Amino acid sequence: MNSSWSAAIAVLIVAVGLTLAIGRLLRVRAGLLRGAEAAQNVDTSDLGLSTTGPTIVRFTAPWCGPCAAVRRVVTEVCAELGGVAQLEIDIEAKPELVRRFSVLSLPTTLVFDAAGKPRFRTHGVPKAAELKAAVGPLLA
Repeated sequence: MNSSWSAAIAVLIVAVGLTLAIGRLLRVRAGLLRGAEAAQNVDTSDLGLSTTGPTIVRFTAPWCGPCAAVRRVVTEVCAELGGVAQLEIDIEAKPELVRRFSVLSLPTTLVFDAAGKPRFRTHGVPKAAELKAAVGPLLA
């Protein structure tokens, strides 16, 4: 009986591990592809994006608690990588940009290349490693 319980627990652990891994892959894929494709043809000429390197754009609001954490992560990534600009957009002050970029939740972070094309999009507080992975190839 002990070996059957051990086998059942092992199967359960493997199933949970696979579920977590698949969920993580889907989240990364959604951030890299879906969000970037949705905003691909959006006019960014009036945002003031950097023309010499990537720009990280954060949509935020004064009442948004997690937005402060995003600010810290983005500032850390920009300082560590160098050559990366950052822009903060207050959704209450610029509601037209919220509509233009289809921002549905806060915080929302986008990464644009030097040509003004969106390359990465995520919601919530991104991990520094995620942002570095998105921005790093744009610095080359």
